[in-house]
Formats: sequence, structure tokens, C-alpha cells
Amino acid sequence: MKQPALGIVSTVLIMAVSLGVISLFDFPTFGSWVIFVMASIIPMEIVIGVTWGANPGFVSSQPQPLKGILLVLVNIVIGVIVGGICHAVVGGGIAPPIPILVLFGIVSVVVTFWLAIMFGGWPFTSLIKSPVGAGLVMLAAVYIINYLLFRLFFDFSFMAGAPWYKASIDPHGMFNGVNAQVFYVTALTFLFVLLHFDLWPFTSSPAVMKQPVLGSVWTLLALVLGALAYYIGVTTMGMDPMGFLISGPIPFIFGTIVLLNMLHNSLFAKFSQPLKGVLNCIAAAVIGVLLAKMYGAVAPVVTGVLKPGPPTNDFEIWLATALLGVTFPFLIFFAEFFKMWPLAKAKPE
Repeated sequence: MKQPALGIVSTVLIMAVSLGVISLFDFPTFGSWVIFVMASIIPMEIVIGVTWGANPGFVSSQPQPLKGILLVLVNIVIGVIVGGICHAVVGGGIAPPIPILVLFGIVSVVVTFWLAIMFGGWPFTSLIKSPVGAGLVMLAAVYIINYLLFRLFFDFSFMAGAPWYKASIDPHGMFNGVNAQVFYVTALTFLFVLLHFDLWPFTSSPAVMKQPVLGSVWTLLALVLGALAYYIGVTTMGMDPMGFLISGPIPFIFGTIVLLNMLHNSLFAKFSQPLKGVLNCIAAAVIGVLLAKMYGAVAPVVTGVLKPGPPTNDFEIWLATALLGVTFPFLIFFAEFFKMWPLAKAKPE
């Protein structure tokens, strides 16, 4: 099977599997344990897929599906260990996982993307020759940086009336924790925008394409455009932050994963930049919005009727988690760890 048919069929199959898995959990479990566990697994998944190239030495000689299975097992084991540490240190060991811990896990994914893609693993890949070692050290750095930023920016005093709330666990940072999380993900959107452009116009400057310059410039651009998008959507238009999140950033990121990882960037491969990037962005937005609408439509059947909007934002939490917390990592498992086996023929790596 060839692209784009391969990517379309694979995406449909993985979405069906994902919705089947989601249907196994009631919303209270899905909105706590499932989010937290998946948010603990995804950072290591990024390390394996990006920094290790989904082909580390200890599995490079293995055929599919054994290679994919081994990578998934390594991913899960390390994710569970990291999740356990976070549950004790950030979440106070409270079960089920509290919102503070859940949001910490979510933004750890953003920080992992930042280091692994924007900075290309720098300085870890420069200092450590082994990709496996560099990736593991980078993962540790992700959580240290995330912890420091979390304590600086996130505040949960607005949840002080909740039965689980303890002032000693609240980082008491500068901003409302939910709003801060929405800003993180909004800024992350512009990481993916630049991927659609194959890093154009940065590619026109050899000096900019070197790390850490590339990572620094890319980060600054994402922060500025993310702040502008957040200001327009939340401040100017008055949208609820979580409503804004599932209306723009989440669908665009999900559409990008489908377009770049599942369809292997094949839709507009014949076009040159910047036209290719423009077409890719439009397609990612359209695909993402349509799939988000589809997920939203089946939510009552899969999980039950969920209340949208504040104060609980149940529907928004469900949709964001269903798309990026469950389906996204499943798509990456299939596309990168298993190389779309058995739908695609194995290629030498």
C-alpha cells in the first residue's frame, strides 16, 4: 500500500482502536488516571521516536513486529517509573491523580517537544555520543526544567475549595494553572507550523540553522505567536481557555500528526516552500477540525454525555485527551515504532 492511501487507512484503524480503548473507562477515570498515565508515557515516546530515531542499537537488528513491541515495552516501563516519581513528588501521592499532577504531566510533553525538536536534543546529543544515553539524560533534564517552570508559572489557588487541595502541593506560581497550560499548548502549535514549512525561512540562513541559535529563535517565534493567538482567542474574543484550546491548537496539532507522520508529508510533496507550508497548514487545520468534530460527535456513545464549558470543562478535557492523550501516541506507536507494519513493507534502516 502506498501513500496517501497507507496513511489514511492506518489513521482510520488507529482511531478506531483508540476510541475502543477510551470506551473502556468512565469519565472520572479517563480524566485522571488515563490522562496522567499517557502523559507519563508520551515524553519517552518522543525521545524514542525523535532522539533515538525509533531505531536504537539494542533493537536495530530486530524485524517487525518484534522491534515495535520492544520499543513500546521500553517506553511503558520508563514512563511508569517516571510517572511514579512525579506522582510522589508533584502529586503528593494522592489517588486518583489530582489536576495539579495531570497538568504537570501535560506540560512535560510540551517541554519534551521543545528540547527534542526545537533544540534537536542539544546540548545532550553534542556532549553524549550514544543516542540512547543522550535521550535518557535529556528526558531527566525535561522533568527538571518542567518542574522549575511549573513552580514559577502555575498557580492552583482557584481550586482551594476542592477536597484534594493542599496548599503545600500547589506551586503558587504566577498564573492560573489551566490558563498557563493552554498557553503552553498554543505556543507548541507554532512548533508544528514551522515543521510544515520544513523550517523555512530559517533554512535560508546557515547561521540560524545551527544550535542553539535555531532552538532559541524558534522558541522566541513560538512564544510570540502563541501569545498573540492566545490574546486574540481568549482575551479579545472572550473564549473560555479550554474551549479555545479544542477549537484551534488541539485540532491543528492532531491534523499535523496525521499529515506529517501518518501520510508522510505526501499530500503536497511536489510543491516548494513556502507554498507547500501554506497548503500543509490549511490541510492540517481542516483535517484536525473535522476529526475533532467527529470525535466530539461520538463522545456520548463512547463515554457518555459530557458537560461542556466551565467550571468543569468535562467535554473539553475529554476531547483534548482523546485526540492528543490517547490517539496521538497510538498513531506514533504505529507509524514510528512499527513503521506501519503489517500495512507497509519493512524497509532497511
